[in-house]
Amino acid sequence: MHDTPSMITPFQALACPLCSAPLQREGASWRCGAGHCFDIASQGYANLLPVQQKRSRDPGDSKEMVAARRRFLESGAYQPIAAAASRAVLAGLATDTAAACLDAGCGEGYYLRQLAAAAQARGQALQVLGLDISKWAVLAAAKQDRRGGWVVGSNARLPVLAGTLDRVLCMFGFPVYSEFARVLKPGGELLQVDAGADHLRELREIIYPALKAEKAAAPPGAPGFEALADERLSFALELEGAQPIADLLAMTPHLYRASAEGRARAAALTRLKLTVDVRLVRLVRSALR
Repeated sequence: MHDTPSMITPFQALACPLCSAPLQREGASWRCGAGHCFDIASQGYANLLPVQQKRSRDPGDSKEMVAARRRFLESGAYQPIAAAASRAVLAGLATDTAAACLDAGCGEGYYLRQLAAAAQARGQALQVLGLDISKWAVLAAAKQDRRGGWVVGSNARLPVLAGTLDRVLCMFGFPVYSEFARVLKPGGELLQVDAGADHLRELREIIYPALKAEKAAAPPGAPGFEALADERLSFALELEGAQPIADLLAMTPHLYRASAEGRARAAALTRLKLTVDVRLVRLVRSALR
């Protein structure tokens, strides 16, 4: 999101995370009619995750995990995923009006920046919002690009007004279909991207004594949605050096699921050939819930 500033603007139809009333920007704060106030950090993001909605003191990815994710994604290793996701999100959007898009679980903002670049290439204006439960992820995203809106928040209670979004993007995240349906306009779309059955199979074979089947990307009958399209993307990837392999492991759930012995086997690797296998599912918001 660095070329034509006027084409990429912050999404601002935000809701108070405490009372759900509309938030209005007043100087360096967001404030609702009930008087709840949320400061905007100097880096340009707002923390809309009240302490009573946190399950831990510092939820989400740690500062170290965010740094690992940023190094790995900026290497371009997952660029084919970003390109496919951008095509899916932009499909069907009219270019004569700005579309509102939320990345629910944005991490350090890589996929949203890639989407913005693709939108600008086709002359599509976007109002964008990146949301993540990790303050370290949102901080990193806001530092890299200040034209989008960035908030710390939870998919379980999105700080977004109902019926205001054209697209929701959920990349390897935790979908909350009821919330996604609430914030999308009727006819708006959800793109859910998840690991396929063979995703990182070679790494999983090294760190686990036996492989478990991956879960399906999008269960049939997601409440409030109808299936629109289902695409599988698979490609080979070769990592050279211990750092990229460690960074990849750090940005996956396998970092916690693997045993100490499994992590040690991964740490000993200096070269790894991998299968990347992901499923991209487009779901359309039903006119009636």
